[in-house]
Amino acid sequence: MTTEQKPGCSIQLPDVTVTEQLKVLQVHPRDNVLVALQPIGAGQALPEPYTALTAASDIPAGHKVALQPISAGDAVVKYGFAIGKATADIAAGAQVHSHNLATGLSGTIDYQYAGCQAQPLQFPAGLPTEFQGYRRANGKVGTRNELWIVNTVGCVNRAAMRVAELARKEFAELLDLPNIDGIHAFTHPFGCSQLGDDLSNTRELLAGLIQHPNAGAVLILGLGCENNQLAKLLQASPDVDQQRIRAFNAQQVEDEVEQGLAAVGELLALMAQDQRSSCPVSDLVVGMKCGGSDGLSGLTANALVGRIADLVAAANGKIVLTETPEMFGAEQVFMARAQNEQVFDDLVKLVNDFKQYFIDNNQPVYENPSPGNKDGGLTTLEEKSLGAIQKGGSSVVNEIIRYGKQATLPGLTLLEGPGNDAVSSTALTAAGATLILFTTGRGTPLGFPAPTVKISSNSNLAGRKPQWIDYDAGGLLCLGQDATSFTHEFFRYLVAVASGQRTRNEISDNREIAIWKNGVTL
Repeated sequence: MTTEQKPGCSIQLPDVTVTEQLKVLQVHPRDNVLVALQPIGAGQALPEPYTALTAASDIPAGHKVALQPISAGDAVVKYGFAIGKATADIAAGAQVHSHNLATGLSGTIDYQYAGCQAQPLQFPAGLPTEFQGYRRANGKVGTRNELWIVNTVGCVNRAAMRVAELARKEFAELLDLPNIDGIHAFTHPFGCSQLGDDLSNTRELLAGLIQHPNAGAVLILGLGCENNQLAKLLQASPDVDQQRIRAFNAQQVEDEVEQGLAAVGELLALMAQDQRSSCPVSDLVVGMKCGGSDGLSGLTANALVGRIADLVAAANGKIVLTETPEMFGAEQVFMARAQNEQVFDDLVKLVNDFKQYFIDNNQPVYENPSPGNKDGGLTTLEEKSLGAIQKGGSSVVNEIIRYGKQATLPGLTLLEGPGNDAVSSTALTAAGATLILFTTGRGTPLGFPAPTVKISSNSNLAGRKPQWIDYDAGGLLCLGQDATSFTHEFFRYLVAVASGQRTRNEISDNREIAIWKNGVTL
């Protein structure tokens, strides 16, 4: 068992104004590597103030270059923390990547609680304090008013999709109303032949969707003989307006599509009465996710989202962060901000249980990053994690919840979930997120039931894929840019999205769910 140094509470970039076009960046004064913000050619002198250094090879954007000589076995430092150990001597100006850097993580860690080190947050004057949302009967607030079709089992996937397709045609006039935002079927292959915790996870995840405030009404379509019985799913979904739910088993009706269309018609008539109203920002539930990260993600997009997390937390809203394995190597940043010892203990168990999940399946705990991450400049899990956790900002960690559970407390909640984009983003939605902020350096068209705001870490991606990207965080590195004003502009945009402005995934109709399968199939 080893003991690691406990990091401080925040590793966000300082709030500085960019006075010239940045080409390289030293993220923290303790770092012994620089990050190339633009490609650097072999033999090229680095830009000011590093002109004494010459690039020993081509350095792609997002990749690291040694600021000083680093001996084999010494720590490579980025964000002010070790991101691994050099596996060979590295000369100043040389690229630092998989050929000469490896993870320093191994074994288990002896975590010690030393009190909450988070600092109080203040919501700044001049920013919006309200958005236009849909207040539900249970007091929760949705950012959309949609009819969701949820099936208990994969056997009726096509029936659920058929109901949604036909309903869009049959009820086109109602869907033209400004207060009805669409009909969507969220299908999946599970619900049959599942046992124990695996079945419970599926049921709880679907129950979270059924109870979601963005669903103005829900049609639940079962088969009848599946393990995920309709009656038990309804019991697991108590926090709903019973007038806004219709449910039946396909085996027990003559024509399930015709029955579904009739139910949709009744529900849409109720939803037509709903209107947006002014709601405080404290009613927002914002999920944070990164996917296809690159070497700039932790410097731009994730840091920007972390600033938003602090604004929402300061306004007493809810922030939910997941991707447990992408906390490995940086989890102590969150542990230092645990509200109390119980939250600290819950977080320790969350991290250790997920490590054990890898071990039980004979997989290396520290296998991350992915090939795409490495192409973008990320080398070790420590580096990826230190960049990924910036999405959580600097607020107090108030709650730890398990997969399929819902966030209940204001401030920052850490949710159990894998790094997989679709699985973790679905879990964020089921946890109650009414907006998802999804940062990416490589890009993806993927979208989820809640409006999914895609934030690019670099302007090149935003320019190449405007149909995917909603906001370009690469703009943080532009001439004359101020991080605070940039963050406030982005916050105002998010308030507009919460009030009805559509995201790229909504415009392209990229919406789906994925459920974490972690048990035996009969």
